[in-house]
Amino acid sequence: MNDAVVARLEGASKRYGGVLALDRVDLQVRRGEVLALLGPNGAGKTTAISLLLGLLRADTGSATLFDAAPQALAPRRRIGAMLQTAAVPETLTVGEMIGLFRSYYPRPRTVADIVELSGVGTLINTRYGKLSGGQQRRAQFALAIAGNAEILFLDEPTTGLDIEARETMWKTIRTLVHEGCAIVLTTHYLEEAEALADRVSVLARGRIVASGSVQQIRARVAQRQIRCVSALMPDAIAAWPQVRSATRSGGRLEIVTDAAEDIVRRLLAEDAQLSDLEIRRAGLAEAFVEITKEAA
Repeated sequence: MNDAVVARLEGASKRYGGVLALDRVDLQVRRGEVLALLGPNGAGKTTAISLLLGLLRADTGSATLFDAAPQALAPRRRIGAMLQTAAVPETLTVGEMIGLFRSYYPRPRTVADIVELSGVGTLINTRYGKLSGGQQRRAQFALAIAGNAEILFLDEPTTGLDIEARETMWKTIRTLVHEGCAIVLTTHYLEEAEALADRVSVLARGRIVASGSVQQIRARVAQRQIRCVSALMPDAIAAWPQVRSATRSGGRLEIVTDAAEDIVRRLLAEDAQLSDLEIRRAGLAEAFVEITKEAA
């Protein structure tokens, strides 16, 4: 990974009337990495991306793209964006839109490359207004990558996609990162962030409350999940000290705890026939819930 910083926020704050949407946020995006920007609704993710795209200006602090103001033409011709809303001419076909968007950039990808990476081959002659919601998201992704951008902003990119289309997009994102592209990803699918992100920044109430690799974020939470086959009753285990929850699913006990070793010892002591024991560290989803709960 190249450590060159291609986009940054430095002490950036943004207020909408009486609401402080961003509060002195510092953020860096490096070449050849996926930065997942996570947070609950209203945390400030869209505002942060809008500052980096030059759609908004910070009240205090600064936003830069390639060491320039995001509103300048030169850095804007090096970016691509797929936002949650898109003002796209509905009468144009997907192929016509790709041709139009390619014309905006000095060194665009070839049409064949765009079609292959985005998986829109079967849609190329269809008018945008005739596409389903998921097909429109695929077309928007094609437009985002058309300019061979050095940084991509992907805001909830896989919403509405089926499994196959989502996997195609994940594969393309990994390809782009391997080529050196930087990607800023916001998503409510935490398994998506866990699968793709090199770094994660968690926003809550307009502030960065956690930042690091997926492993570092997960390590902040002591929580473990224990799974096993046992005759013990979940309701009884749920009453044990240090057990957060205990349920039965598919014939297996599933126990969430902050003290896995102590609970496993008690399980084995109370059920000599216990089998198929598994212990799993908290995933990014569990860590995200705990971190944002602490911030609240």
